[in-house]
Amino acid sequence: MTAANARTAPTVRRDYPRLLPMTTRLRDTDVYGHMNNVVYNEYFDTAVNQTLIELGVLDLRASDVIGLVVHSQTSYFRPVAFPDTVVIGVRVGRLGRTSVTYEYALFRGQDDEAAAQGSFTHAYVGRESNRPVELPQPLRAALEPLLRATP
Repeated sequence: MTAANARTAPTVRRDYPRLLPMTTRLRDTDVYGHMNNVVYNEYFDTAVNQTLIELGVLDLRASDVIGLVVHSQTSYFRPVAFPDTVVIGVRVGRLGRTSVTYEYALFRGQDDEAAAQGSFTHAYVGRESNRPVELPQPLRAALEPLLRATP
């Protein structure tokens, strides 16, 4: 196996400064008896947006600046199913001039190692113009404490 396609190792809970508990839903489980891969991204998107709302830097209906997902990736390690409880870990991997890369992991029950983890990048744009804008200072200030110590 080359370094380019080496499998990422699961992260652990302490790697994430923000942990959000959630509960799986019956509809999350696919015909194979586990949570469908697409659903993980719904949980991750919810966790990031919930974080932004709770930090006071996102109003879904009124914010002048919004983040659009321009890249995402996820690695899966262990299955999750209904009725599992899960915890989503959230951190910032990169804080750019006009974009933010969020990193996240989904932990099943009390497990310390991630069942799945990944990242997505938000490009920040003006809601009306849909053109790139610099990160507003309140957003940058709110996200800095979530910034991963070492890339």
